[in-house]
Amino acid sequence: MVDIHTILADHRSKKKNEDSAHFKDQSQDLATPHSLQNVKVTETTRSRPTVLATSSEIPDLFFDKILVEFKLPRIEIMVLMYVYRQVWCRPNLYKVHGISQLLSYTEMGKVLHLEIEDIYQALRKLEELGFMATVRSGQYFVRRYFSKEIDQEFGQTYDDFDF
Repeated sequence: MVDIHTILADHRSKKKNEDSAHFKDQSQDLATPHSLQNVKVTETTRSRPTVLATSSEIPDLFFDKILVEFKLPRIEIMVLMYVYRQVWCRPNLYKVHGISQLLSYTEMGKVLHLEIEDIYQALRKLEELGFMATVRSGQYFVRRYFSKEIDQEFGQTYDDFDF
């Protein structure tokens, strides 16, 4: 069976070598492993690409108040940050409401290197603490400033949607 990489490798452009270099760069982008999906790669030399990390904006309040007061275990911090980034730091249609897109537990487990049971327990604990609420299985309401009181203090509203 012929795949796109074979077709592109055998393709000869009528233009000069510029197009062939462009197709090589595109085929390398298609071959990027899933673990580097959110990492930007720039080519500084032909032999070694430079990997630039992406960043997410997490309020200082999380580090100064939430971690200090609630003494969250590592797994709960990982799950909270993962879901928080999916809602507030990535493209999301439901951002104004603080709601995540549908999230896959198995994908979350692969990304965080956690067992699904650990993820379930962490999600239940985070709901008990009021940081998030389940809208439906795999979809969560996550507070912008982590608690209802702090949301009110900063004037955060969710477009007439709140738990």
